[in-house]
Amino acid sequence: MVKIAPSVLSLDFTKFSEQMLEVNKSSDWIHFDVMDGHFVPNISYGPIILENIKKVSDLFCDVHIMVEEPRKFSEWFIDAGADQITFHIEAVADIAAAKELITYIKSRDVKVGISIKPGTPVTAISEVLADLDLVLIMSVEPGFGGQKFMPETLVKVEDLVNLRADNDYSYLIEIDGGINGETGKLAKAAGVDVLVAGSYVFNGDIAQRVNSLK
Repeated sequence: MVKIAPSVLSLDFTKFSEQMLEVNKSSDWIHFDVMDGHFVPNISYGPIILENIKKVSDLFCDVHIMVEEPRKFSEWFIDAGADQITFHIEAVADIAAAKELITYIKSRDVKVGISIKPGTPVTAISEVLADLDLVLIMSVEPGFGGQKFMPETLVKVEDLVNLRADNDYSYLIEIDGGINGETGKLAKAAGVDVLVAGSYVFNGDIAQRVNSLK
């Protein structure tokens, strides 16, 4: 069954305890969208948010860093308790730098993923697929919540499903951006393992919305 990872970017912090209780009861992972105002034109939050959520949740903490300095942010969020760090291939100089960062994150006993923007092909990360725990397909341009799902990105999901089967890779395939009851069905049909949903989950009955994605 697909895993559901609500994005705390959409959490209402005036209802923190109430909403986290619902997330803990209904969800598989918690997703953290970290933005630095440089790699993407928005700023989200620092590692203290992760530290505080770890105090009230035992869920797997899936941290997506949309930042210009992925090594530094990886260190900060691993220290804060991240279970998985996913960085952007577009944020590193080349594939050698990507391999170096993968090695570092794994050396900290944390799972590692790579994300690709809608315009970036799967071939950009083909050399490191064997080393990854997760590949995150962005189905919107990263940086802001509430954007419309881009169905053409599902081709990349299908490519990753085939590459995993053909090469005996073990990564999970995650998708983030514009996920709701309808687009979630399309993503699952394409072969996605993890659905990230923010506004769809937190702008309604959390448990009901999460269950509608499963």
